[in-house]
Amino acid sequence: MKFPSKFNRYSDSSLKYIVKVLKKLQEGDLTIRQFRADKEMNKIPIDEFIDILDCLYALKKIEILKGGILHYVS
Repeated sequence: MKFPSKFNRYSDSSLKYIVKVLKKLQEGDLTIRQFRADKEMNKIPIDEFIDILDCLYALKKIEILKGGILHYVS
């Protein structure tokens, strides 16, 4: 996961994707396959996507339901 620093701009960091991922999940529950099928979400590199999901899960902002469904926790 890339963090902003004096060497990495915010626009080059993984944090810029977190807001997009949360907004998409606020619209409703999705499987990872449905999530990646979205054209906007498919632009996120897969390694950063996994890091973002790990980060959001650790922060208890998402949970994984039975069947691999991603759920936004408000």
